[in-house]
Amino acid sequence: MLTPDQALASVAGRLISLPAAPARVGTRWLVPLEFIGRALAPIYDVRLDLRSASHLLVMGDLRIPQVVIRYEVLGNAGRMTLDSTPQTPTGVVQEGNRIVIRYEADALDAVAPALTGQGPVPLIQSMRIEGAVITIELGPRFSGFRASTQDVGASSRITLDLVSIQPETVAPPPPPPPPSPPELPTFGSPPSIRTVVIDPGHGGEDTGVKGSEGTVEKNLTLTFARRAKSVLENRLGIRVLLTRDEDRSVPLDERTAVANNNKADLFVSLHANASLRPTTRGASIYVAAFSDADRAQAAIAPARVPIFGGGSRDIELVLWDLAQIRHVDQSMELAHIVEREFQNRVVLDSRPVERAPFRVLESANMPAVLIEIGYLSNGDQERLLASPDYQARFVDAFSDAVARFRDFLGGIGVER
Repeated sequence: MLTPDQALASVAGRLISLPAAPARVGTRWLVPLEFIGRALAPIYDVRLDLRSASHLLVMGDLRIPQVVIRYEVLGNAGRMTLDSTPQTPTGVVQEGNRIVIRYEADALDAVAPALTGQGPVPLIQSMRIEGAVITIELGPRFSGFRASTQDVGASSRITLDLVSIQPETVAPPPPPPPPSPPELPTFGSPPSIRTVVIDPGHGGEDTGVKGSEGTVEKNLTLTFARRAKSVLENRLGIRVLLTRDEDRSVPLDERTAVANNNKADLFVSLHANASLRPTTRGASIYVAAFSDADRAQAAIAPARVPIFGGGSRDIELVLWDLAQIRHVDQSMELAHIVEREFQNRVVLDSRPVERAPFRVLESANMPAVLIEIGYLSNGDQERLLASPDYQARFVDAFSDAVARFRDFLGGIGVER
C-alpha cells in the first residue's frame, strides 16, 4: 500500500521506510529505486538484484557477473584488463579481425571503456557487448596479442596485451590500405602444440567406477573432456579431438590411434579412481612405465627403402606398443607441470605423479599422460567431482598446464 506524499510503504501489514515519497502520475506510481529492494524483494517469488549504476535489475538466479573493463595505451602497444565478479569461466579467441571473449554467463553487467589516446591509427577500432560476449574490433596497427587469466580475490581477471606492427610499416588509411595483420594462433602461441587428443576413459558397456551416489566414471570423464576441449580451443586456440564424444565403447588401441593418425602433439587420457579405503582422495598423474627389456626392443635399426625416381632412404621404425618410450622424458615433464598447476586449485593424491604400465599410453607417439581426476569411492570427493564449479577449476588448471608445457616445448625446440 502506497500513499502520496508519505515516504512509507505498507507490505503485508509491515511498514517500510523509503528515501522519498511516492508520487502518483495519472495511472502510474513513481517510486524511488530503493523500493525494489525494500518492498518488492521480501515478497517476490524470485531473487531481485538491483544494480543502480548500470541500470540493471536481475530477476531470478541468472549468472550476470559485473565486468570492469580498463584500457591503457603503452607506447605502441596496449593493455586491456577485464575483472569479472564473481569469478566466471571465460574463453578468448581471435576470429578474423576481432577478438571475441565469451563468458559462461547469461549476460554481462559491463560498460565498454573509452578507447582514447590511440592516435590516428588505432590498435582497437571499437568494442561492443552483446549478451555474455565481448567483441573487440581490431585496428590497422594490430599485429598480435597474448592473453592471461588469474584470480584476484573474488574476481577473475583477463589481461590482453595487444602488440602493434612496427611504426614504419603503418600506412594511414586510405590509400594505401593498411597491411593485413599476420595470421597468428590465439595468444600468439608457438607452433609446438597444434593438436591435443583427450581420451574420456571407458564408455558403452564399460562403465568404469561407480560412486555411492550414482556418479559413473564413463559419464564423468566425458563431461571433463568436453569442458577441457572447449577451454583449450577458446583460450589457447588449439585443435582438440576427443576419442569419443558419446557413450560408446572404444578399444584401447583405437584411442591411441586417434592421436597417432592425427599427428597429435599431446595425448591425455582421463579416468576416475577407486580405493578400498573410503578416505582416499585426490587427483594423480601417470606416465607410462617401461622395463629395460622394452627399451632394448625399441632400439630397432632404421630400414632402407627405395624411393620414387631411384635411390633409397632410411625410415625409422617404431613398434606400436613401445612408441611412447621416446617421449617418456617429455611426458614426465608434462606430469610435473600438471602437478604444479593443480597445486592449491585441485585436490591432489598424496603421491600425485607416478609411473605405471598403462596400455593406453604405451602406443602414443607423442608426450602422453593419464590423469585420475579423483576417487569416486570417497563420497565427499564424488560430490566435489560432480560440482560444475570444481570441474571448471580443474579444467582451468589443466589449460594452464598445457600452456606452460607449450612454452616448455617452444623453449627447447620440437623436432617435426
